[in-house]
Amino acid sequence: MKKESISTLNSLHAVNTEIEDNGKDTHPPVVTEPENADAESYPFSWIDYSIFMLLGVSMLWAWNMFLAAAPYFKSRFAGNKTILMNFQAGITSVSCITGFFSMLILTRMQAKANYPKRILIGLALCLVVFVLLSISTLQFRGVSETLYFIFTLIMVFVAALSTSFSQNGAFAFAAGIGRPEYIQAMLTGQAIAGVLPSMAQIISVYSVAKRDKSATSTELLDASLDENTSAALKYFITATVICVMTSVAIIPIIRRYKPKIEPQITNSSTNITKEPESSVRPVIPMRTLFKKLRWLAAAVFLCLAITMFFPVFTERIVSIIPEEDAPTILRSAIFIPMAFLIWNIGDLIGRLLSLVPCKRFSLKPVTLFILVSLRAVYVPLYFLCNIGGGGATVKSDAFYLIFVSAGFGFTNGLLSSLCLIKAGEYVLEEEREASGGFMIVNLQAGLMVGSLLSFVFSGAG
Repeated sequence: MKKESISTLNSLHAVNTEIEDNGKDTHPPVVTEPENADAESYPFSWIDYSIFMLLGVSMLWAWNMFLAAAPYFKSRFAGNKTILMNFQAGITSVSCITGFFSMLILTRMQAKANYPKRILIGLALCLVVFVLLSISTLQFRGVSETLYFIFTLIMVFVAALSTSFSQNGAFAFAAGIGRPEYIQAMLTGQAIAGVLPSMAQIISVYSVAKRDKSATSTELLDASLDENTSAALKYFITATVICVMTSVAIIPIIRRYKPKIEPQITNSSTNITKEPESSVRPVIPMRTLFKKLRWLAAAVFLCLAITMFFPVFTERIVSIIPEEDAPTILRSAIFIPMAFLIWNIGDLIGRLLSLVPCKRFSLKPVTLFILVSLRAVYVPLYFLCNIGGGGATVKSDAFYLIFVSAGFGFTNGLLSSLCLIKAGEYVLEEEREASGGFMIVNLQAGLMVGSLLSFVFSGAG
């Protein structure tokens, strides 16, 4: 479940920037105030907001369906202990590495980038992945664990690639429109997708517990494993449906906005995926973007790096009430996914609230960086909780679930969203799209660095 949390996270966004500027910087010097904070090119639409939210859901739906189907994968790998013990780490590693480096490559492909086309490519790749996974639950059941593990990693690779295409295209496209609300909508959609896996596991385990009140946590997990295995096909089909729905919903949005935000590109054809070879964007050097967005970039990097510590602790912390005396909801089989769920709900609330600050008051980039830095205090707070059943310094499940888990999730959702939303305010209009990619590269880097550093604490407690 390590990456389940950041469902909220693994994850995210998009766009383009040229890495090398050949020592030349033809753009204005660093700005200390928003350059287009009041610029709202197009009227806000709740319909468009909902569609961008659906697009955000689709970005992380693939990853969250892999998490929700983890019991199914356990049943497929049960015959090979090595794969069974390491498949989740393998899936996480392939996804993180693929996401980071594919995003770097996409940022270099800036001059002739067709962002709407990248959105559709991402959705198409995701559709292929889950059609194949759906088929695999019904056919080829007799293949070896090794072959199916290789197949699974290939599917994870393509799914991560599809997410990079979708995020790169979607956040650049939304940034070009100039409505921060639509960026916030996608962030909220990602958080919604993050709530589902832990909720599904809680419902599954609790339903078994109601039928067999004397079952131990191990027996509950084994029984729910059988039920969740039969539900894997539903997860994969649901992901397929989400991809189709998003594709149908986003096409009218692309047709409406693309001719307006890319006037230099001929759009006489109704084929939205075709871009004339002659259309070339000005390349925005990364040095230019760093001068303008250095505090926001550092903030989003640090925010995600700190956040990646929480799954390591959450999957090991149990209730202060001994397992044999605990009510069903506080037994580890339910308590652990409940902690993930509470974290993700906090993250979702934070992302929703980010829509209010961006309209009502303004935080300076350096202030955001300071607030993000203060989040590091949450890491030592986990050591006050009942890690691995070894005892808690603060003997309160409410302290852990509400103050630590929900608070950590809330600050992640609010601050990471504000960093990404505000980036467009500190660059020129023609730099908006590139600024999105620059911010997402920093976000992806934070995810990778945080994942690596979190392993240092994996044996804590």
